[in-house]
Amino acid sequence: MRAVNTNSQQGGNPGWHEWAMMYQLNNACNTILDAVDKTTFTGDATAKKNAIKAWAYTWKGLAYARLGSLYYAGLIVNTPSVTNNVYVSKEAMIAESNANFDKAATAVNASGASSDFSEIVSALIPDFFQNDKGAVPTAGQWIKNLNTMKARNILVNTPAATMTAAQWDAILTLTNAGVGASDPVFAGNTNANGDIFGSSNYSVAARAVGSNASGGTYKISERLIQDFNAGDQRLAQNFKVYTVWVGNSDRGNAFNTRYAIKDGGNGLAGVYTYVNRTAGNAEIFLLGSYEENELMKAEAKLWKGDVAGAAASINAVRAYQGAGIAAITSTNAAVVKEELRKERRVALAFRGLSFYDARRWGVLENGRTGAVVISKDGSSISTNATIKYGYLDYWDVPNNELANNPAGAGSAPTTNPK
Repeated sequence: MRAVNTNSQQGGNPGWHEWAMMYQLNNACNTILDAVDKTTFTGDATAKKNAIKAWAYTWKGLAYARLGSLYYAGLIVNTPSVTNNVYVSKEAMIAESNANFDKAATAVNASGASSDFSEIVSALIPDFFQNDKGAVPTAGQWIKNLNTMKARNILVNTPAATMTAAQWDAILTLTNAGVGASDPVFAGNTNANGDIFGSSNYSVAARAVGSNASGGTYKISERLIQDFNAGDQRLAQNFKVYTVWVGNSDRGNAFNTRYAIKDGGNGLAGVYTYVNRTAGNAEIFLLGSYEENELMKAEAKLWKGDVAGAAASINAVRAYQGAGIAAITSTNAAVVKEELRKERRVALAFRGLSFYDARRWGVLENGRTGAVVISKDGSSISTNATIKYGYLDYWDVPNNELANNPAGAGSAPTTNPK
């Protein structure tokens, strides 16, 4: 079954928004790169130019990563304000993403030790982003962020069942040199007025806040809640339980829920809070994070047979977020694999990664069993339901792109054959 709206021509289609926003980001970076060598700088001009190039190549890497991780094909466009009609495969898009991350690393390494480099980076990152995890990175810390993103590109675009030993080795190498617990990351925030990332915009978690289980725009699924282990303080911190909310019958009873997210948390010290809509307190991860890096490392260890090492990485993430649950001590690979699955759902919730996990673990194709689902009239709760999704693994190139820019000669297929 083709997923509803993946090929819609409507401007409100979120699939089109992803396409449009990433190409807008890419074009802005192309404009920067076109101008930087034409600009005169005082001080160490080479260091300053490389800082700006590193910035642009990093965000181009993200744009191509997002496009190649979602769409069946895309366009490689590296000249400002122009396009082309030669669509390339999703694999080529990911290769272009990695190439841009490598160019960013080259630029960082060329002049990252210079005080002029630091001056430019401090000016590029809005000052109200530069708090906590959003602090200005050193050159070495910037490289770590790039390594985490390159590891993500491998992980999320390869079915777990077909991942090769070489790919797991590459992920382990990259994550061992990726974001650590004390490293800053590229995180967005609001200023005192809530500008840049508004209190309820650009954050799924913020849009799921509500005074009852109906939430705001988005709903908290029963399946997310069931992936918290008993006693997990992150559940106590972030959610409230209400009477059953029943959604539109035409959307199916999988949307029915008893939970809503609590803005700012429930006051548990040292426990990770998913959303805080108070101006100046929002935080949105724009690239990777320590938790993501450590859980990718755990998965690579697990598949390479280091079950104890995988458990240690999962335990580290839970401690980092203040989960307050007992450490995993099992040496059973299947047990640790299930804990990894649940931890990626919980620790990385609202960071735009769950669809990728569902795809690479076969959930989109095979469905989910043992799921908590509330009946369509809200009168009963099943703890052993089966959900069949049938979503496309990669979306077609949006029709409104193809209508204005038809695929030219030599293009890769733009429609997923599934």
